[in-house]
Amino acid sequence: MSSTTLQSTKPKRKRSFFRSGKGDSPFKRLVIHILLIIACVGSLYPILRIFAISLRPGDRLLSTDLSLIPPDATFESYRIILLEKPFLTWIWNSLMITVATALLGVVLAASAAYAFSRWKFPGRGAGLIFLMATQMIPASMLMIPLYILAIRLNLVGTYRGLVLAYCVTSIPFSTWILKGYYDTIPIDLEEAARIDGATQLQTFLKIMIPLSTPALAITFLFNFTSAWNEYMLARIILGSKEELMTWPLGLQRLQGQFQTQWGQFSAASIIVTVPVVLLFLYSSKYLLSGLTLGGVKG
Repeated sequence: MSSTTLQSTKPKRKRSFFRSGKGDSPFKRLVIHILLIIACVGSLYPILRIFAISLRPGDRLLSTDLSLIPPDATFESYRIILLEKPFLTWIWNSLMITVATALLGVVLAASAAYAFSRWKFPGRGAGLIFLMATQMIPASMLMIPLYILAIRLNLVGTYRGLVLAYCVTSIPFSTWILKGYYDTIPIDLEEAARIDGATQLQTFLKIMIPLSTPALAITFLFNFTSAWNEYMLARIILGSKEELMTWPLGLQRLQGQFQTQWGQFSAASIIVTVPVVLLFLYSSKYLLSGLTLGGVKG
């Protein structure tokens, strides 16, 4: 059989409109970039509108001017919210509660996930299923049981009660994230450390914890954002004491029955995004590996 016949019998690769040769065509890359730019603009536009409202004098919410920076822009709302309102106290309260919740949640979830990943004990499968089942319960149904628990433990009106409530709702999901990540770490590393004389605790602290830094960062970020933005549990457990309020409770006080201070409300909304944005930027190098490796065993 001649070479011409062999070439004719080879299946010809179809050239599609979106593919050129071995890689994507320039047209496809252009379409993808345009769609990504549109998605970014659509995500940033509401934030820019809130920033524009915070720069308007008074409490103007609606305006015929569509410019992002109004012609009579002023930072008066920022000055009022930072200097004349107890906003910094609300931010400090939120930071204390959020950081305590994130750290405690990571410690407890890391310990529980290590036990579920490495040890075989009676009730292990049922325990994992129970943890997953708790995530199917609507958050609104947990408020009454958590409030009753806080009353019996004399934790109503305290930060400890709110941190406990947040940990109860965040630890099950965090345990599943870390357990999936621990399963990807070869057990041979731990066995080698045990042969060298390391204890079980030393193996966990010096081998597993450094190797699971991406998953721990994802868990910390999940617990932080969940507690940072939460309103209902904080409203129930902390009550209406101004010195105990977190920033969601404080911002709600800017909304009256007949008038809402939209400029101050928008200025405070912009300010409270800063800690979360900084945390995302700092932990961005862990996000991709922590989200993907924790869901695959191998």
